[in-house]
Amino acid sequence: MPNETKPAATTTAKASKIHDPMLTLQRAVAYIVLFVLCFICLFFFYVLIINSTRTHFEIQKGFSLMPGKSIITNFRNVLTDANIPVISGIRNSLLVSACSAALSVYFSALTAYGIYAYNFKFKKAAFALILLIMTMPTQVSALGFLQLISKMGLKNSFIPLIVPSIAAPTVFFFMKQYLDASLPMEIVEAARIDGAGEFYTFNKIVLPIMKPALAVQAIFSFVASWNNYFIPALVLDSADKKTLPILIAQLRSADFLKFDMGKVYMMVAIAILPVIIVYLLLSKFIVRGVALGGVKG
Repeated sequence: MPNETKPAATTTAKASKIHDPMLTLQRAVAYIVLFVLCFICLFFFYVLIINSTRTHFEIQKGFSLMPGKSIITNFRNVLTDANIPVISGIRNSLLVSACSAALSVYFSALTAYGIYAYNFKFKKAAFALILLIMTMPTQVSALGFLQLISKMGLKNSFIPLIVPSIAAPTVFFFMKQYLDASLPMEIVEAARIDGAGEFYTFNKIVLPIMKPALAVQAIFSFVASWNNYFIPALVLDSADKKTLPILIAQLRSADFLKFDMGKVYMMVAIAILPVIIVYLLLSKFIVRGVALGGVKG
C-alpha cells in the first residue's frame, strides 16, 4: 500500500505545481520578454528588406509596412554601378572571410589542444599572455601593422587580412573551455598507447569531438571577417580588391545628388545574405557548442 500511495502523492504534487498561479505568471512574463526581444531583433531586418524594395523618394517619405515595387530596379542599379564593383566585392569578402575562418578555427583549436593536453614550464604564463592579448583593441597595433606590411611589400593584398587570423585569442579561449568540458584525457592517452602520432590524434580524434565548437567559432570568425571594415580599408587600395564593407561605405558617402537610399538598402541586404546562409548551414551545432564552450569541468 505505501508503494501505491507514493506515486499518487507525487502525481498530485506535480499537478498542483503545473497549476500554480505564480509559476504560470512567471512563464507568461518570460514569454512576453522573449517575444519583445525577438521583435526588436527582427524588426530592423524587416525594415531593411522593406526599404530595399522601395525607391529613394519613397524611403524619404517615411517608413511603410508594405514592400515597394522597386526591388528589381534597386538590384539592377547595384549590379550596374561602375563605381561600385559589387560582384568582385562579394568575391573578395568570401575569399577573405572563408580563409580567415578556416585558419582561425583550426590553429586556435590546435593551440588550445596544446595548452590542454601538455604539461610544460610556463604553461599558465602562456595562457595568461594569450588572454592579455585578447584585451588589446585592434586600433592599438594598426599603425605598426600597416608599417610592417608596407615594408614587406604586402600592401594592397589579401595576405595581411588572412594570415593574422591564425592568432585569434578569443577563439582560442572558447576552444580551451570546450576541451575542458568535453575531452577526457583518457582518450588522448589511449591513442598514444595505440601508437598514434600527436597530429594524427588531433586531426582524427580531437577535431571530430570539437565539431560543435568548430562550427560555432567558424560562424563567428566568418561574420567578424565579413563585417570588418577598419583593417581592409587601410590595407586595400585598388577597386578590384576592395571588400563589401568598403564598397558599402563608398556608396553611403556618395555625392548628395547621386545618393540613393534604395540602392544602399539593397546592397546591405545583399551583404547579409551570405552570413545568413552560413548560419543556416551550421546552426544545428550552435546551441551545443555554446553550451559546452561556456562550461568548465
